[in-house]
Amino acid sequence: MKIRLLAVGQRMPAWVEAGYTEYAKRLPHDFRLELDEIAPGSRLKSADIRRTVAQEGEQMLSRLKGGERVVALDVKGKPWSTEQLAQQADAWRMEGRDVALLVGGPDGLASACLDKAEQRWSLSPLTLPHPLVRVLLAEQLYRAWTLLQGHPYHR
Repeated sequence: MKIRLLAVGQRMPAWVEAGYTEYAKRLPHDFRLELDEIAPGSRLKSADIRRTVAQEGEQMLSRLKGGERVVALDVKGKPWSTEQLAQQADAWRMEGRDVALLVGGPDGLASACLDKAEQRWSLSPLTLPHPLVRVLLAEQLYRAWTLLQGHPYHR
């Protein structure tokens, strides 16, 4: 199974790149995590933010591949414990489909992306900076994989 993280934002700080890469590289080939960055739209004072978010959403949706399970990261989504994430990941793997995780920019995901999602997942009721979400996702996916393997990482 391949998990693609489609995330709005480019040119992340070094700590984000390092954190994401550290956990992504720990995952095996049959549970690999790939990052697909979406260029953020203009957020100048004169920009129409709703239009910007909609354009980011269009870009994101155009990159989806047929057959992928689409999971939107959304504060109003369902929160999963690490154990529940491991169960979800195992179910995704057993389903035989790749997974696309959608992460919006500073103004969230386009409604078209939320509508396309088969699942909505909330990492936290807290507002998290979208670069940090990349690191959290990679670490939690690695932790879920270790749980499925019976590895002691999750102590």
